[in-house]
Amino acid sequence: MAINIDIDFDGPATTESGVMEIINNVCSESTLGYEDLYAGVHLTGDEQIRGINKEFRDIDASTDVLSFPLLTAKNGRVEFSDLDKDMENGLFLIGDIIISTEKAAAQAEEYGHSYEREIAFLTCHGMLHLLGYDHKDKEDERLMLSRQNEILNKLGYLK
Repeated sequence: MAINIDIDFDGPATTESGVMEIINNVCSESTLGYEDLYAGVHLTGDEQIRGINKEFRDIDASTDVLSFPLLTAKNGRVEFSDLDKDMENGLFLIGDIIISTEKAAAQAEEYGHSYEREIAFLTCHGMLHLLGYDHKDKEDERLMLSRQNEILNKLGYLK
């Protein structure tokens, strides 16, 4: 699994290694077996994510995390062919995750846990969306939350 982490906001410090650990565990062989995927993770601020939310979802508000999948997926099963492969690196670009570090810091304080735990949660949540998990109905939500909790618990983030 390859990950490009882009930090374009001078806000709360985020360890890139924590973000990479979450994504690698979401996609590892012990979870889904996708080792040839590539994802972009963009850590930004409230105003930046608000602009992206407005432009792409027509919602004029900041949010904690946005996911932009590039491949078709459903509940962890990704559909791709060799035509989807990046010829330079031989990987499949699954999409991008955008996280507001400002929103993450505020939510960590609100929920009474660490900033690192909130970034882990948002990264995991965003990556699961890229892999086709969703929470539009009760059954899909149950499946996504179960998967999310399993990964976060395995890595010690559900304390």
